[in-house]
Amino acid sequence: MQIPIIYLKPGKEQSLKRFHPWVFSGAVKNVRGNLEEGDLVAVHDAHDNFLAYGHYQIGSIAVRVITFRDEVIDDNFWSRKIEAAWNLRKIAGLAGSSHTNAFRLVHGEGDGLPGLIVDMYDTTAVVQMHTVAMYRLRETLVKAMRSVLGEALTAVYEKSEGTLPFKADVDPQNGFIWGRSSTRIALENGLKFNVDWEKGQKTGFFVDQRDNRALLERYSKGRSVLNMFCYTGGFSFYAMRGGASMVHSVDSSERAVQLTNENVELNFPGDNRHEAFAMDAFRFMESSKHKYDLMVLDPPAFAKHMNVVKNALQGYKRLNSKALEQIAPGGILFTFSCSQVVSRDAFRTTVFSAAARSGRNVKILHQLEQPADHPVSIYHPEGEYLKGLVLFVE
Repeated sequence: MQIPIIYLKPGKEQSLKRFHPWVFSGAVKNVRGNLEEGDLVAVHDAHDNFLAYGHYQIGSIAVRVITFRDEVIDDNFWSRKIEAAWNLRKIAGLAGSSHTNAFRLVHGEGDGLPGLIVDMYDTTAVVQMHTVAMYRLRETLVKAMRSVLGEALTAVYEKSEGTLPFKADVDPQNGFIWGRSSTRIALENGLKFNVDWEKGQKTGFFVDQRDNRALLERYSKGRSVLNMFCYTGGFSFYAMRGGASMVHSVDSSERAVQLTNENVELNFPGDNRHEAFAMDAFRFMESSKHKYDLMVLDPPAFAKHMNVVKNALQGYKRLNSKALEQIAPGGILFTFSCSQVVSRDAFRTTVFSAAARSGRNVKILHQLEQPADHPVSIYHPEGEYLKGLVLFVE
């Protein structure tokens, strides 16, 4: 079957020549062949020169590039992609680790697999497809993962019901698409946690904060800790292992608080240093009289689209202002943004504004980012979504 060709308008090929993996709809001049969402397409410049192969989708991003080489796109192609991702996790010390078996195996454009997310929890892979093309390739991708991972993979759970385009002509159903899991307990830096990939957010746990949680552990000894937006309590049980004197976990979700309590009990059974609260973050901070020595602000994305960035920055400013008002002298604040459309500079400027409003002397100890299993292609800076600061507040 002949692959359809998308021709670009004159001059619109420059971003592809710089290996940026997106073709925007406004750059498209015309199409040769029949084209449906999810189809493999070739991208040519206005002079009919080959530029890339990618997947077509409806929307502002018309094509997500899978290769800039003129090569055969078959089962071996996808196996090579998965193998490259697996090898990178080996280099990062994650695949095959005895103390961590929870990590991201595939991170979309960062691994040259746009529209695909795969998180590993022990020997279970939880996959999320964000494009119709990847959804239609799910059997091929499972075959590739089984071939590459071997005995390190015993089950694949698909969780794409809420991630595919709303109007796409597909009907995803969350569930196992190969094998079954014998356990839902995973390991991160020697700590255990339950993974709720069926009802939990994202794939069940936020593996992107692994390194930052380990850093917080180093600062926790003897401190009273507040973990806001705790979700499943990752920062909380790291703080406890680090020797925190008291840990309060707060989330607006009752289910999240339940999971936090389960995870704390899994690692520190009967430990009365921890207490969790199902409450709105601002309401909790306004009602709390305690001056915490260490605070964590890890909210969900305040902005997913550029048209709400201004409101998001105001939300970050308000949240950080409240924390800087309440943190104890000599306190340490871990503050994050996971909004891709909020730049590192914009976030830092917003936290600066909150610090200036507080009138306190604030120093940056660390500037944080996503870990090695969430790689950012140097040609695709949009993949850098997680940013954080560790502040010392006098």
